[in-house]
Amino acid sequence: MSERQLTGGCQCGAVRYAIPAPTKGVHLCHCRMCQKAVGNYFAALAPSPRDQITWTRGAPQVFRSSTAAARGFCAACGTPLTFEYVGRSSMHVTVGSLDDPSAVVPDMNFGVESRVATLAKMAEWRDEKTDAARINELFPGYRGFQHPDHDTEQWPEATP
Repeated sequence: MSERQLTGGCQCGAVRYAIPAPTKGVHLCHCRMCQKAVGNYFAALAPSPRDQITWTRGAPQVFRSSTAAARGFCAACGTPLTFEYVGRSSMHVTVGSLDDPSAVVPDMNFGVESRVATLAKMAEWRDEKTDAARINELFPGYRGFQHPDHDTEQWPEATP
């Protein structure tokens, strides 16, 4: 097992996991099935040996998206969490569900027949932050209910 562990989980905190940090095989899948499964232009996926994934809180529900693949998600909030080819020894976690998505670097594109061509112009698009100051400006008194990007003893937080 890798010395360095990565942690992650769903948006509501009902499902949490730990995996060894992948050193290769992180990829963006542009196939239509992945696009629909994550509701985005592509799925960013990081592989892990199945026997080295530790579910530290809860466990994902699984949707069999084809005869070859299954996808795990949080039943409470719907966050896409995993992709796996049935019968293989590895499972992929969604990079966006990692506590630190920048800890892994994709090294290939997969399913490029469905890649959305306009993404090539992304560097030219306008950037806007969604940090706390900006959110509070737009929504005074804003309070988020998203699980923080680290493990917690309990979630949701105890109310005072």
